[in-house]
Amino acid sequence: MPMGYVVTTALLVWCTFFSVVAPRRPQPLATMSFWFGMILNELPFLGMFAVVASTALAFAQGDLESSASKVTAAVALAAIPGMAVCAWRGLRTDQVVERALEQGLGTGWRDHVHTPLRRRRPWVRILLLPILMRQRGVQRTPNIRYGDAGRRNLLDVYRRRDTPQNAPVLIYFHGGGYTGGAKNREARPLLYRLADQGWVCISANYRLQPETTFPGHQIDAKKAIAWVREHAPEYGADPSRLFVAGSSAGSNLAALCALTPNDPVFQPGFESADTAVTAAICLYGYYGHFFGEEPEVTPSPYQPHEYLNPGAPPFLIAHGTKDALAPVEGARYFVDRLRRVSESTVVYAELPGGQHAFDLFHSARFEAVVDGVEAFAAWVPVSPQRTPDSAR
Repeated sequence: MPMGYVVTTALLVWCTFFSVVAPRRPQPLATMSFWFGMILNELPFLGMFAVVASTALAFAQGDLESSASKVTAAVALAAIPGMAVCAWRGLRTDQVVERALEQGLGTGWRDHVHTPLRRRRPWVRILLLPILMRQRGVQRTPNIRYGDAGRRNLLDVYRRRDTPQNAPVLIYFHGGGYTGGAKNREARPLLYRLADQGWVCISANYRLQPETTFPGHQIDAKKAIAWVREHAPEYGADPSRLFVAGSSAGSNLAALCALTPNDPVFQPGFESADTAVTAAICLYGYYGHFFGEEPEVTPSPYQPHEYLNPGAPPFLIAHGTKDALAPVEGARYFVDRLRRVSESTVVYAELPGGQHAFDLFHSARFEAVVDGVEAFAAWVPVSPQRTPDSAR
């Protein structure tokens, strides 16, 4: 019995189950769905390659002659359809994002922007090098201090080596449940893509628990915005076109930043700084509440819907239907409340089969989301008001 082949097969089948089924309740199963299913859910093609390669190697070495080995091979090959389901869900994302933009921006939104929704996919990266992030023309300047909290108040700047003057700027906040995470982990395909298109992108750390709690994280996020307002011209950026974005807990920070411009509660010591933003981009966000079997909202200080106002800027929100850590019901609740109150556009893309942390790799799913973000950002300065279609 080829034990190496058996162990590899068992691991791939185990991860395939949690990728395809991705149970979200009870919580222990949800946690397993994330840890065992997230990578294969985003990189199913690599999983297929692994099955075929390991089976071919076992055959070439003569390890598939016994009945038990043949059963193992059959089980391994049976996992491929499950991985194909994950791949199909990811490939559908471009259609989902396109429908979300049409609903949120109106049927004629393409007439106002020059950015194609579906650029040519980087299939070599998606299929073979999904963890390769750097782009030749983009320069990353790391660990610039924006506050006085040591390494938790550092940010990185991504920009093209020949960045045009007055470039739009994106500030990104990482996830990690306010207890972990770092500025150089998630959403790097988005940061490098926008920087390659002439943006100046900022990825910022912020203080975590137990060093601080709410509103300490939010104060740091506002400090990052204030720093960009002051220093953006040094990097060729136009601070009047300032977008905020985030993943998971960072999505919560981005949403609260967008909904609380110039609020002195979150700007102690720098109350005069302008912290208004042009728009917010929220990826698989935690919005301050969890939904159990019943759609009840648990009170929490991290609830952006408590700060809703008609003057909120445009939002683009993307969330996966299989998210095990921040259930999609929370995103639906926030989007519904936001659309009822805000006079600006709200674009909501619900990604089929999407798990938490779908922005870690150059996957088919996240590449489609990046295209949607780029199109949304190109549209916002042209026509930020609510459209008839988005009010539905």
